[in-house]
Amino acid sequence: MKNFIEIVTGDLGEKKRWRQYKARAAALPHPYRTTVAAIERYLLHAGSQGYDASMQLWEDLADLFERAAADHTPIRDIVGVDPVEFADTFASNYGTRDWRTREQRRLRSTIAEAEQGGPEQ
Repeated sequence: MKNFIEIVTGDLGEKKRWRQYKARAAALPHPYRTTVAAIERYLLHAGSQGYDASMQLWEDLADLFERAAADHTPIRDIVGVDPVEFADTFASNYGTRDWRTREQRRLRSTIAEAEQGGPEQ
């Protein structure tokens, strides 16, 4: 049975996983950090089909970009020509769908700015 605090605030284990993911994403060097933030924003605005699937998605996204940063893999080698297609394909493996055109444009422009050393978010 959940204790009173978990009833009011939600599952503390899930919140801990989210904070751990956010710390991992924040620790990435620019432009990887900016790219992960843009993909995160896009996917959160697009919606998802369940928290557990989403948390696995975030943890796998952090893994992918941590490895890429360690190997100095260029951003475009990860996301390809179209970062929206990358995000859609990546998320589709976790049952996440419902994309919005405005967020697709925002993701593409943020990745292009990050790639050229533009503003950091």
